[in-house]
Amino acid sequence: MDALTKRGQSSAPPMHLHARASHTAVWTGSEMIVWGGFGGTYLNTGGRYDPSTDSWAAISTMNAPAPRGGNTAVWTGSEMIVWGGDDGFSVNTGGKYNPATDTWTATNTATAPLGRIFHTAVWDGSEMIVWGGWNEIELRTGGRYNPGTDSWTATSISSAPSARYDHAAVWTGSEMIVWGGWNGSNSFNTGGRYNPGTDGWTAISTTNAPTARYDHTAVWTGNEMIVWGGRNAGNYFNTGGKYNPSTDSWAATSTTNAPAGRFSHTAVWTGSDMIVWGGTNMQKQFNTGGRYNPGTDNWMATTTSNAPERRAYHTAVWSGSEMLVWGGLNDFGPFI
Repeated sequence: MDALTKRGQSSAPPMHLHARASHTAVWTGSEMIVWGGFGGTYLNTGGRYDPSTDSWAAISTMNAPAPRGGNTAVWTGSEMIVWGGDDGFSVNTGGKYNPATDTWTATNTATAPLGRIFHTAVWDGSEMIVWGGWNEIELRTGGRYNPGTDSWTATSISSAPSARYDHAAVWTGSEMIVWGGWNGSNSFNTGGRYNPGTDGWTAISTTNAPTARYDHTAVWTGNEMIVWGGRNAGNYFNTGGKYNPSTDSWAATSTTNAPAGRFSHTAVWTGSDMIVWGGTNMQKQFNTGGRYNPGTDNWMATTTSNAPERRAYHTAVWSGSEMLVWGGLNDFGPFI
């Protein structure tokens, strides 16, 4: 199957870029870089996609992290940092990939957090902050990784949200906000704001917060976090909420014309709209989605004309003018 973008089918990816799901993708400002994932086996391969030329370039595997799926990735402005994930066991290793030189450098493990999967990672401008996840037990620990010094600093657990995984996290410009998630028994509608400058946590209000859930998405608009979709106890949500950290308050998102309830979809922020696409409700996967405008609290369906084939566990990035979706899984297998 061909690589796919919002516009439909694109050029063929490098031969070694196997079909996969549960991988990661970042946008560099000019290219989408995809890496890792699971496609019948754990993978440590990746590729760079340039939408301006509709072309792919393979990325080096020399000194790349060991194969894995369910890792996280952030873009620093010059490097992609991948960390954590699972290769049959949760790992606490990672790597820094420089696309200008097509080279990898391992991340330090000496003071790294415990290995994990189903965690989150954000880039705060100077450090990667990872938090939560699962390693045989759910976790409420995390760490800040400084790529300049190749060093880790543990995040405080004082006042941190309860242990969880499959939550969502965004970076506001000054704080990391985490919300929702699951601990194997219960899902949450709680969260917290983490300030790396003070290494301090502040709980966020649950008044008018969305129903507890996990496997949802979250985007940062510049002044609000919007969470949407997800699942809980056999329920698949098409509801969401807008959280304003300056007022510590929630407002529900409209369900009028919202996409059908789902989880393991993707969401991107365009500068004016949140676009959600794909996902599954356990009965089927979707190739549908919607554009949500928080200013008007209105939804508009995304077209299915020339849309990629239905899928979940894919990735999506915003290029500045387009949403690029790639990979994923449906009933017939994984995609390239």
